[in-house]
Amino acid sequence: MIKIVGLLLVAAIATYGLHAFAQMRADVRPAMAPIGSSSSNGVSFAWFYDSTERTVVVCRIGQAPGDSVDCKAKTTLQ
Repeated sequence: MIKIVGLLLVAAIATYGLHAFAQMRADVRPAMAPIGSSSSNGVSFAWFYDSTERTVVVCRIGQAPGDSVDCKAKTTLQ
């Protein structure tokens, strides 16, 4: 009798554990949404909005093959 009650208890705990893990949902949103872009004299700019931190980031890149993307500017929105 004790074995049956123990097995039922273990089954109930396992079922609850599976149910709890099945309820987890990952928040899948893009970290940065593109706002716009522009270019002038061989330099291109792109603006992105980060909704998790409420910030705007501007990235720039030049026309030369060795130029890298520079995304250091950041502004917090109020």
